[in-house]
Amino acid sequence: MEVVARVDAYQRRHRWVGFPLAVVYKFFDDQGSYLAALLAYYAFVSLFPLLLILVAVLGTLLSGDPGLRQHVLDSALAEFPVIGDQLGHSVHPLHGSGLALAAGVIGTLYGALNVGQAAQYALNKIWAVPRHARPDPLRSRLKGLAFLVILGTGLCVTTLLSSAVAAATVFGTRPAAGARVAAVAGAVVLNTGLIVLSQRVLTQRELPVRRLARAALGGACAWQLVQWGGSYYVSHVLRGATATYGMFGIVLGLLAWLYLGALIFLSTAEVSAVRVGRMWPRSLLTPFTDRVRLSPGDRRAYQSYATTEAFKGFEKIRVRFTRPPGPPRPPGR
Repeated sequence: MEVVARVDAYQRRHRWVGFPLAVVYKFFDDQGSYLAALLAYYAFVSLFPLLLILVAVLGTLLSGDPGLRQHVLDSALAEFPVIGDQLGHSVHPLHGSGLALAAGVIGTLYGALNVGQAAQYALNKIWAVPRHARPDPLRSRLKGLAFLVILGTGLCVTTLLSSAVAAATVFGTRPAAGARVAAVAGAVVLNTGLIVLSQRVLTQRELPVRRLARAALGGACAWQLVQWGGSYYVSHVLRGATATYGMFGIVLGLLAWLYLGALIFLSTAEVSAVRVGRMWPRSLLTPFTDRVRLSPGDRRAYQSYATTEAFKGFEKIRVRFTRPPGPPRPPGR
C-alpha cells in the first residue's frame, strides 16, 4: 500500500500524469465505450442511405460528365480508406420518379437524425447537462439536422481538397510536397472546426471555444493519423482481398472505422470537460474501492454525475460526502 500511496501522490502533483488519468476515469465513469458504440451503430445505419443521397445528387448535377461524377464520388469515399473501394462498388444511383426519390430522401434523413440524437445524448452526459435542461424531442431533432448539415458541409470541403490534389495527378502533374502538406493541414484545421462547432451546437450549455480548441485539434490530428493508418492497411494488407471479404468485410470494416471515429470524437469532449470542470487530479484507487480519500477533483466529478440525473427543474439534488469506511476488522473482533 505504501507503493500505491507514493504513486498516487506523484500523479496528483504532476499534471502530465494526473490529467490523462482523470480523463480516463471520467471516460469510464460516463460509460464512454458504450456511448461510442451507440454513436457508431446509428452512424452505420444512416451512412448507406446518406451515400445513396450523395450518389443521386451527383448523378443529377453531373449527368453530363460521368467521369467527373465518378472522380468526385471517389474523393468522397476516400474519407473511408478501409472500406471506401468496396462502398464505391456497392452503392449505386437511385432511379425512379422525382416523388419516389423525394420520399426516399425524407425517409433516409429521418433515419440519419438518430446520429444527432445519439451524439446529443453522449455530449450532454459528458458535459453534465441535467435532463430537464436538455431540448425537447422537436428541438433536439432540429439540432440533429444542424449537425448533419455541419457534417455534410465538412465532407464537401474535404472532398474538394482531395479532388484538387488528385486532379493535379490525373492531368499529368504531380502536386508539390508543399501542396500536399497544405491539403493535409487544411483538412486538420477543418476537422478541428467541425469538432468544436458540433460540440457547441449539440451540447445544451455554453461551451468556451478557447477551451475546446486544444482538445479538438488533438482529435483532428488523431483522426488524420487513423486515416493514414487505414490507407496503409488497405495498400499493404488488404490488396486483392476485396472479393474474399465481400459484404462481410464492408460491415466489419465500416463498423470498426465508425467506432474509432466515435471514440476520438467523444474523447475530445471528455478532455475538454475535465479541463473546464477542473475534475483533476483524481484519487488513484477511487474506481476500485470505497476506502479512499477523495480529492477535490473526485468530489466535483461525482457531484456532476448526480446533478446530471435531475429530471425536473424544481428537483434539487444535493451531494454530501461522509467519512470513508475504515479498514475491515480482523475476524473474531
